[in-house]
Amino acid sequence: MRAAGRTRLSGRARWNPDSLSGNRRSTRDERVEHEEAGGLLRAEAGADTIREGAGRIELCSGLLEGGTTPSMGVLQVVKQYVQIPVFVMIRPRGGDFLYSDREVEVMKADIRLAKLYGADGLVFGALTEDGHIDKELCMSLVALCRPLPVTFHRAFDMVHDPVAALETLLTLGFERVLTSGCDSSALEGLPLIKRLIDQAKGRIVVMPGGGITDRNLQRILEGSGATEFHCSARSARDSGMKFRNSSVAMGASLSNSEYSLKVTDVTQVRTLNAIAKNILV
Repeated sequence: MRAAGRTRLSGRARWNPDSLSGNRRSTRDERVEHEEAGGLLRAEAGADTIREGAGRIELCSGLLEGGTTPSMGVLQVVKQYVQIPVFVMIRPRGGDFLYSDREVEVMKADIRLAKLYGADGLVFGALTEDGHIDKELCMSLVALCRPLPVTFHRAFDMVHDPVAALETLLTLGFERVLTSGCDSSALEGLPLIKRLIDQAKGRIVVMPGGGITDRNLQRILEGSGATEFHCSARSARDSGMKFRNSSVAMGASLSNSEYSLKVTDVTQVRTLNAIAKNILV
């Protein structure tokens, strides 16, 4: 579906519309989160993804930047087509997670608008210059998000001390944290993810995300004890454009071609959900 917007399957589904998450009933309450990226995915894909088991969508834009705030138009349309929870990314730009006063104003305005247009939850993160959770800012943003649930996104993977950071998130009231275990992928960060889940003891959901595929999902779930996971489950779709100007690119030279669209792969969602269902029973 990423739809616009990190299946962040509750894995990390973004409906780009930027994320989406999958959900299935089990004794361990396994959830698949799918990531959808704003404008890149189609509402029809979102509906298909839900049928294949996604339980939640993380809606965002700018997947090549790790996910940014989607337009409220994307949120409004996505809500018309899906019935599962849609969590909206609040991130005013790509890059680091140290925000200026003006950027904080934008984040607060986006939270108010996301709530107005039907968001079921919010996803954000902020750090201090020395790599700690920005307690003051996060506290104010969490308060503004209420009564909706909040997820701390992969800014967590940039913290100086993840063990201490997890306890900070608990005191701030976050219900969930998305992490690759402070490594390049959830598979590489598996030892830390397991340590964090053991530390959390059910007080907060530690959700693996980052490079999750059908080839490594079983190892990640079994090796960590996670009950949710986040993934994009993306594939490339060729553009329908017949006339193509190969001399012009609309983004950076290293970005994807304008004639290759990233969409949620329903087959991947189905496969990932089947793997999770066999493990989390």
